[in-house]
Amino acid sequence: MLSVEQFFDPTVVTAGKLILAMLLGTVIGTERAILAKQSAGMRTFGIVALGSCLFIVVANAVSFPYIGIMNFDPLRTAAAIITGIGFLGAGLIIFRHDTLHGITTAAGLWVVAGIGMAVGFGLYTVAIFSTILVLLMFTAMWYVENRFKHWFEEVQADTGGNTFGR
Repeated sequence: MLSVEQFFDPTVVTAGKLILAMLLGTVIGTERAILAKQSAGMRTFGIVALGSCLFIVVANAVSFPYIGIMNFDPLRTAAAIITGIGFLGAGLIIFRHDTLHGITTAAGLWVVAGIGMAVGFGLYTVAIFSTILVLLMFTAMWYVENRFKHWFEEVQADTGGNTFGR
């Protein structure tokens, strides 16, 4: 199967991967910053996707010359990225009074890291499709979720707090 890498300079392909990962992360971060009004927005999501892609590109570049000489697995780099993003995400999740905040943003950062890794491994279609799915979850499902919340509040008010109507 022919790939883009066979027709272009590897440095240009690498730069393109980094740019694509950053742009896809930024698109998702835009939703977080503008629509959801979260503190982790365009720059944070763009940098996470870019960083994930960079680690994968570097792992691939470093492992290629050592095939058969040394045992190096780029998937270990991916596992380390997932662990690191877990710590970053944990820092976003906070309790305010009795409610939990930041968990959706943390999940968004986690998936953006995966998108960056997909670009790093050259899985462009997967990365773009994942970006579309994440945007659907952040926007369309936000609307659906709010409709359910409002409907549930109306049912609660109509039944006096008893959801079974008794």
